[in-house]
Amino acid sequence: MMLVLGDAHADDPDNRRALFAAYRDADADVALQLGDLIYYDLPIPTYFIGGNNEDFDTIDALRYGRVESSDVTNAFLLASTAAEVEGLRIAGLSGNYAPTQYDRPRPNLHGERRRHFVRDDVEQAKQIEDVDVLLVHEAPHGLPVDEEYDVGCPHIDELLDAVEPRLCLVGHHHQHAESTFGDTRVVGLAPVWESYYTLDTETLEVTAHDTPSA
Repeated sequence: MMLVLGDAHADDPDNRRALFAAYRDADADVALQLGDLIYYDLPIPTYFIGGNNEDFDTIDALRYGRVESSDVTNAFLLASTAAEVEGLRIAGLSGNYAPTQYDRPRPNLHGERRRHFVRDDVEQAKQIEDVDVLLVHEAPHGLPVDEEYDVGCPHIDELLDAVEPRLCLVGHHHQHAESTFGDTRVVGLAPVWESYYTLDTETLEVTAHDTPSA
């Protein structure tokens, strides 16, 4: 069993308490997290993707292997990379989509613009093989979340077509939602202060649990 966490926004003290309440209640050995974490001193190994709200200096340090900080513990960034976690191959694409930034080289993104993924990130992620679970912060088309804009990024669609994961987990929208994309089950996660999830590593069944009071 693996702990799965949606958006945390754990720079806020109340949200941070909820995050740690979820860790305690699940009592898991390892976790996955879907971005907008913003707090990186964690109690168990946590494989996460960058969201559109992060400490982007820390994200860059994790991306390029330069982390030397007591404020970063058990935080492992998946940025167009994959890791073997409890017998599963977990891949992740960090960031969200901005049409004006997509064709720029990543080194040309500065400040808050570092929140976005670019074409090179997607192309690198497309090369990952044998993916069981894909973590993304931007949704593919077809996920029934309630927003004031049309949800669904064509580049996430392309990525799902390329890697064909068994399961795709989506952050960002702060709503639980489920759909399918081809043969992939897609689950959008509620935020940590509402729910946490457990993932059965054998069946890939995702189960929601109420986050207890901190």
